Amino acid sequence: MGLRRVDEAVITRAIVRRALEDIISCAEVDAIVVGAGPSGLTAARYLARGNARTIVLERRLSFGGGIGGGGMLFPKVVVERPADEALREVGVRLEEYEEGVYVADPAEMMAKMAVGAIDAGAKIILGVTVEDVAFKGGEITGVVVQWTAVRESGLHVDPLAFRSKAVIDCTGHAAEVLSVAARKIPDLRLKVLGEASMHAPAAERLIVEHAGQVRPGLFAAGMAVAALYGLPRMGPIFGGMLLSGRKVAGLVLRRVKGQ
Repeated sequence: MGLRRVDEAVITRAIVRRALEDIISCAEVDAIVVGAGPSGLTAARYLARGNARTIVLERRLSFGGGIGGGGMLFPKVVVERPADEALREVGVRLEEYEEGVYVADPAEMMAKMAVGAIDAGAKIILGVTVEDVAFKGGEITGVVVQWTAVRESGLHVDPLAFRSKAVIDCTGHAAEVLSVAARKIPDLRLKVLGEASMHAPAAERLIVEHAGQVRPGLFAAGMAVAALYGLPRMGPIFGGMLLSGRKVAGLVLRRVKGQ
């Protein structure tokens, strides 16, 4: 049996109509996660699992953040106990290297974390850059977005805004949302210090300890936390990323539910 013939006009209508429905549904949600890396995908999965309407905005046309490069392009990454639980929940196969220390395949980790977030109910939109935040009544109330391709082309095209009860910066080393908020809203008295030199044991602990609400409506997880507070980096070990995402998801769920 051959393929059904599909006219070009049908293809166009199907894509545009359904994509517009998706964009309209994103206009107001419970939580916006910016960055589809390890902390962002983890936060999104736990948020969606907690029945929060969640979207993930990623400026690239792929997900996984810093996972894909492994350690200096060697195709393995490390995760330690108890963060391994977050990977086991989505079916990532882990090889124990020594007690409480596990090695994972980065391609499998990225794919299964993304599927886990999507299956939980989160919506991931690729190729979207957050270029500003919405600020009202002393709180961050959403984000201002533009297609990454438009930004990189240098064209001036006015953006659109998505409203949410919480915005989570999971953009990694650049801390893109925090940096925009610090630059554009002096009343926040926010300063992004930039990450410090590598100290893996301290970094893994401090990332989780400092992850949380930065200002009303604005949260941070993952390496954005290190960039904000001047904490050390940890390299290709991802326990802190996963646990910080889970921690922030819990905090946001309490905010969304008014607790």
